[in-house]
Amino acid sequence: MRFGMGFAAGLALVMGLGWAGMAAAQTAAEPERGAVTNLPLPRYVTLKTNEGNARRGPGLTHRIDWVFSRAGMPLRVTAEYENWRRVEDVDGLGGWVHYSLLSGSRSVLVTDALLDLRSTPLPDAPITLRAEAGVIARLLECRVDWCRVTIEGEKGWAPKNALWGVDPVETFE
Repeated sequence: MRFGMGFAAGLALVMGLGWAGMAAAQTAAEPERGAVTNLPLPRYVTLKTNEGNARRGPGLTHRIDWVFSRAGMPLRVTAEYENWRRVEDVDGLGGWVHYSLLSGSRSVLVTDALLDLRSTPLPDAPITLRAEAGVIARLLECRVDWCRVTIEGEKGWAPKNALWGVDPVETFE
């Protein structure tokens, strides 16, 4: 007997999860993708310029709600529409920004009041640099709990939970 749905969908219904449970199960397995770029959503990008208007909607006719004013600022892309990206900052503020103002290079924002960057990804490793909250660092590499960053040419490892601009489960070299 065929009903036109996959085995997982049928199993979800049989198990009492219903259609909502089935959708949640599919979302957990496959990250959402942007309709324009096919890149994962949400994802992090960096502001290219010292000024970027965040608009209420995707287009120049929409009102400017917010102006980002720090080149290198990490932003989280949550949606896409044509040449526009819906972004938010560490405080959840933002709007629609033209894609030309954004870069795929990665940066993070220090969130701890005072962060010790270490020579290796160990809590007792020698300190190479200290950074205050709000400092922007270029992201070089991330492991499970640590990220390697550079600030004005100085490199060090920071606990991932002291940074904004990288997902807790994200790793890359």
